Amino acid sequence: MTGSDAPTFSPISYERFLADVEGVARALAADDWAPDFLVGIGRGGLVPAAYLSHRTGIPLLSVDHSSGEVGFADELLDKLAAKIRLGQHLLIVDDINDSGATIAYLRAAIEAKSGDAAGLRVAVLIDNVRSSAKADYRGSAIDRSQDKSWFVFPWEALGTQESLEADAAAVPERLA
Repeated sequence: MTGSDAPTFSPISYERFLADVEGVARALAADDWAPDFLVGIGRGGLVPAAYLSHRTGIPLLSVDHSSGEVGFADELLDKLAAKIRLGQHLLIVDDINDSGATIAYLRAAIEAKSGDAAGLRVAVLIDNVRSSAKADYRGSAIDRSQDKSWFVFPWEALGTQESLEADAAAVPERLA
């Protein structure tokens, strides 16, 4: 990527990251619904989920959705659905609800296997209000029709410029 097609990178400060985690924790505490487990979604949701787990004391599980690696993605969704069938509540945690594709996929897959939509909710640090999927809890909101920035979270800050550009290029619809 060069010139006008290069994304505008917007670093998320550690302070903003902590404030967004705190916002999600407070929203959870104010709700009657309570998760038995947090589920960090790899890659971007793992760090926020670990922080939220420490903040709330809720145990943490993880699924590596982004890798597509056999045994670490869809197969684990069966285990999560089984927990919901047993009456447990799960909170999926991700860094950003952008297009809504990840949330929609995970909700549909888990709900189809569990038969219980009430046992699953989603929390994100940044929620695109125009997303096709809705997060139940969020730290902050953006409107993608106005903000086309590619957010760089603290755990991504060590990535090279090339790797950040490659990540952004993989989903051009987010920035269009």
